[in-house]
Amino acid sequence: MIQVRELTKTYSDLRNGQFVALSGVNFDANPGEIYGLLGPNGAGKTTLLRIMSTVLKPSGGSVNIGGYDVVKHPSPVRRSIGFVSNNTAVYDRMTAYEMVSYFGKLHGIESEALEERIEGIFSRMNMNDIREVLGAKMSTGMKQKVSIARALVHDPPVLIFDEATVGLDVLVGRALLDIVADLRDQGKCIIFSTHIMREVERLCDRVAIIYRGHVLAEGTQEELREKYGENDLEELFFQLISQHQEKAELGKVLQS
Repeated sequence: MIQVRELTKTYSDLRNGQFVALSGVNFDANPGEIYGLLGPNGAGKTTLLRIMSTVLKPSGGSVNIGGYDVVKHPSPVRRSIGFVSNNTAVYDRMTAYEMVSYFGKLHGIESEALEERIEGIFSRMNMNDIREVLGAKMSTGMKQKVSIARALVHDPPVLIFDEATVGLDVLVGRALLDIVADLRDQGKCIIFSTHIMREVERLCDRVAIIYRGHVLAEGTQEELREKYGENDLEELFFQLISQHQEKAELGKVLQS
């Protein structure tokens, strides 16, 4: 479903030269799977997801989603994905129902099919009590539910969650994770980006640990624990980052 091969993204920096946001990233993600991108802020996760969603163009390498290259065929890629972040805006003067309906129409869904689709989403996500609430009067949790609903309205096979639980209270955050798990059970291919370890441990079938644009490790949680001889995923995470930092410092010394 998703193939990422040798993906690189660089930016020009007048002061420090070239800044490498992503360096040779590789991974596959499949239907019915939650693939976790675990890394601290600034690791390159959002850059990767923006390339996957056709917002940014890569400097090198490729991303293929559902048989379509994100650079060569951006339109079918956009039809194949739903994107949810922690800062997706909602329209103050539109109700929850109106917003989801609006995005369905943007995707060209016919009125009768769209109404049936929205009713199903609102029922499954327990949103009927907020269907007439204006965006300006929504809580953070309500807004996030609307963001997910409008990402689902065209029934995409791929869903991308970029730090989607940031800023949510415990109850709303837990409900969102339950929704993500349910979507996996429906056969969706899910990319779940986070820096929160417990979310990875609870949800993710496979994980890529990303730091400063590099994938430091990739595999199932069991494979990672066995390979690195560390049962505590958080400790494994910090060990890999420390090793990467030491190598980077050694490289600077050798170059000087």
